[in-house]
Parts: sequence; C-alpha cells; structure tokens
Amino acid sequence: MIDLGIISIALLAGTLIRSKVKFFQNYLIPNSLTAGFILLIFYNWIGPLWGWTTGSLENMVFHFLNISFIAMILRVGKKVESNKKAVFSMATSLVAQYGLQCFVGTILTLIMIHTFLPALFPGFGLFATLGFSLGPGQAFAIGSGWESMGFDGLASVGLTFGALGFLLACFGGIFLINFGLRKKWIYPEQMSGLDKVSVRAGVVRRGEDMPGEEVKNRTSTEAIDPLSFNAAMILGTYLLSYLLLRLLNWLLAYAGPLGAELAVNLWGIMFIFSAIVAMVVKKILVILNMEYIVDDQRLTRVAGFSVDFMVAASVGAISIAVLKDYWLPILIVAGISGLITIITHIWLSSRIFEDHSFYRAILIYGCVTGTLPTGLALLRIIDPEFETPASKDYMYASGMVFLMVIPIIVTANMPAYGALKGSLVQTYIVLGIYAFYVVLCFILYLVLSGKNRFNRPADLWLPQKHLKVK
Repeated sequence: MIDLGIISIALLAGTLIRSKVKFFQNYLIPNSLTAGFILLIFYNWIGPLWGWTTGSLENMVFHFLNISFIAMILRVGKKVESNKKAVFSMATSLVAQYGLQCFVGTILTLIMIHTFLPALFPGFGLFATLGFSLGPGQAFAIGSGWESMGFDGLASVGLTFGALGFLLACFGGIFLINFGLRKKWIYPEQMSGLDKVSVRAGVVRRGEDMPGEEVKNRTSTEAIDPLSFNAAMILGTYLLSYLLLRLLNWLLAYAGPLGAELAVNLWGIMFIFSAIVAMVVKKILVILNMEYIVDDQRLTRVAGFSVDFMVAASVGAISIAVLKDYWLPILIVAGISGLITIITHIWLSSRIFEDHSFYRAILIYGCVTGTLPTGLALLRIIDPEFETPASKDYMYASGMVFLMVIPIIVTANMPAYGALKGSLVQTYIVLGIYAFYVVLCFILYLVLSGKNRFNRPADLWLPQKHLKVK
C-alpha cells in the first residue's frame, strides 16, 4: 500500500506539472509518464535509503496490465455500422508496424551479435514491438519471463523501451501534426483541439466539464454500488484466468522438464489468458442475454485507471544500474526502429486510407509507439469531439489485430530457448515469421491501396486530392 500511495503522489505531481508548465502542455506529455520519471528518480536514488525497492512496482505492473486487458475486453460496446474496408485497412496498418518492428529489431540484434556484441540476448530486437506497439506492461511481462530463464536485466530493458515509446509518441506525434500543418496535410481549422485549455493543461476549469457519455447505473445502489459490481466482474474474471493458468501448469507438469519450463514461462504472458477468459465471460453473458448489465463507461474508467498506474509504475521500476550494460543496443534498436516506424507508417497511411487519412494515421502512430490513450490524445488535437470514424474503426480493428499478433507473443521465447543451447537457429526461425508478417502486410497493402500503391512514391505523404478513386 505504501508503494501505491507513492505512485498516487507522483500522479498528482504529474497532473500539477502538466497544468502549470507550458512544455508539458505543448507536447501533451501524459501525466502518468511524468509520474513515472518522478518515481524513476525516487526508487533509484532515494527509496533505497529507506529500504524501498522496485519489487512492488514490478508486481503492480503485472497486475494492472491484466486488469486493464480484462476491463477493456469485457465491454460490450454499441452496435454501430462501420466501413469494413477502412477497419481492415487500419488492422493491416497496425499489424504491418508490429511485424516491421519485430523484423527490423531482430535484424539489428543479429548484426550486433555477429559484430561487436556477441553476448547480446538474441531476442533483444523484439523489445522494439513489445515496448513500442504493445506497451511497457507487455514488455515487462515478457522481459520478466526471460529473466526467469537466466537472462538478467531484461525486465528493466523492456520498461525502458516502453518509456522511450511514450516519448516518441508524444514528441513525434506533436511534430507530425505541426509538420502536417505546414505541409497542408491538414488545415488550421482542424487544429481546434489545441486551442482548448483543458486539452493542453489536462484539467478542466471551474464550471467546465469534459465531453463524454453519461454513465448509466446497471445495479441499484441500495443493493450494490455499480462500481463495486463492475470491479467484482473484473476481479472475478481475473481469478478465472489465474485458475486456468494453474490448470495448464498442472497439466504441463506431466510433460517432463520441458513442460515444467514452459509452464513457468506462461506466467509472463498471463495477459493473453486474461484476455481470452474475458472474451469467454462476455460471450456467456451475451448467450444468456445478460450483456445489458455490463457498464462500458465504468469499465473504460477502470481500464484507464489501471493503465495510468501501470505506466507510472513501469517507468518507475526501471533500474538505472541495469541500463548501463544495455545503453548501446537500446539506442540502436529504439532509434532505428522508431525512425523506420515514422517514415513507413506515414507513407503507407496516406495511400491505404481513402478517407480521413491523417486522422487515422496519427491515431495509429500514437498506438504503435505508445498506447491507445496516447493515440487518442493525439487524435483529440485534430478531432476534439471524435467526430471522424477514426477512433470507432480503430476499436473494431484492434480486435482483429489482437488475434493476428498472438503468434508473435507465443513465439517470443524461442530465441531464449536457442540462447540457452548456444544456438541462433531459433532466432532465425522467428525472423522468418516476422518476415512473413511483413510480406503478408505488403501484399494486403497492394490490394487495399489499389491505384495509389505507388502514386508519387517520392512524396512522404500523398495528399487527399492526389488519391486515385477506383
């Protein structure tokens, strides 16, 4: 509880800083990220004097990650018609960056292993996707799994990539919006979101209120508070996820040493099992015609609460001492992968989307470098009321993307297994898997972009007026 209180104080401090300091307002730095860096300083240089370590923070990252997944997936959502091609195009754009980041990161890792860093962990390049596209929680979970296999310091490396991803999302996103404004990819009247004090400062003025849907109570407060009911659904689902994983551990124990080793590593990807169980629970509610009791607004708030605390804790849990051994490969993989992400994503987005191209591009950019809240914050600058279909289509696309990237997560331990045997064969196998993702997404791009696939290839952004309608 003490650590939770320290995180809370850091979040309040981050909120105060955002509301008062222009730099943080201009770049829309998330309060949770600011809080994370406050915690980073505290837990590396001040906390140890009183015996406070990052162990509790790491546990919080693990639990908040699972809770956020469950809360988001339990939401039923409104049945709204969507443009299927636009949704599929957004899913393709997302998966393309997942695959490309994995591929580039692994190529860079193999180059370093074969040249000046022969002892580098062969799965290091996967952090480009884990930290950027998936976020600090997943990066920490997978990194912790690798640590349990004997590769020290990788949990902190994963958290570092997550923090760098947030910085790239914030600074890179604001740069892209302003650059797009200068190049007339968007126009000044589309920037109304930046004119709102509440958006920049992060807090509303007295008497104002942020736009949002009305929260509707699904239970009688006399019987049980609606928030208590939703929290019970989330935590009950979490318990089922835990029991499922315990059952798998028990079954794998009969498979000998290899099964036992696999069982231990499954805890590193518990968020996948949490998501699957949440899907099953939601499906059961739908079958029983009881989905009306699900309060999407409160579940969204619980997910947001979990993500804020998770991000703050994840950055605070970074060990500076560990990073001294990995600073060079971190700079190489994060720097080159980040640059390639920006260039390829912007180039592809302007050609694959037929409408609201820049809105979709900036939302996805925030998501493949930071998290969904970061992407939504960037989108709100040019679409303050979320009037374009970008955010709605993303929600539909994210369900497809989750299923499509499971193979990347499931095969994440293959390089580690190879490294334990002194072999890179497994690393080259996963490289082939990442290459398959890149090729598949390129083929889908050729189909979805139609006549625009190579239209004005030298232009980083193809303006809407140059799009060729089929």
